[in-house]
Amino acid sequence: MCGSQQGGKKIKRRDRFREDPEQPKVRINERIRLSPVRLVDEDGTQLGIVPVEEALRTARAKGLDLVEVAPDARPIVCKIMDYGRFRYEQEKKAREAKKQQHQVELKEVKYRPNINEHDFQTKTRRARKFLEQGKHVKVTIMFRRREMRRPENGYEILRKVREELQDVAKVDREPTPELEGRDLTMVMSPLKTRPAPKKQEQVSETAQEG
Repeated sequence: MCGSQQGGKKIKRRDRFREDPEQPKVRINERIRLSPVRLVDEDGTQLGIVPVEEALRTARAKGLDLVEVAPDARPIVCKIMDYGRFRYEQEKKAREAKKQQHQVELKEVKYRPNINEHDFQTKTRRARKFLEQGKHVKVTIMFRRREMRRPENGYEILRKVREELQDVAKVDREPTPELEGRDLTMVMSPLKTRPAPKKQEQVSETAQEG
């Protein structure tokens, strides 16, 4: 009876991995058919080439799984590991990668080369907000046809944007020497540490001047 219970547990465990959506990509335990295998211990120690049945017995004796890690090698390479923990670590890395992608979200703020001061400040405050949220900002100067005769106006706007935001951002990509079509662009990224006290003083001074 005890043996059948243990057998039931093993079947249940295999069913659990069968439900795993990534399972077709990785063979584990009884799913490994080729023999012999090059066996690697959980700490990376090479245990040599052994029959797959022996490799599986060794893994079970340790309460771990036998996982195929190099299916194209001959003989195939199998490692003894805690497959559940391995999956958890892989999912954790995937979440971190996704989080990192989210952190480098790029927002665009568009200016005209002859923008008035009020609109300039409004757009620059928007860019500052994005940067303070940890986003990257693409600053784009959009030229109309007649405005393309004076590209220096666009470079001057970029210089002012850089100056206004230097306390919260750095320039990741400088503007090109020439227009890109009808646009001029610059990419800024948030500083890791921002001098918040100075920013508060500047806001305070601005309020007093107003």
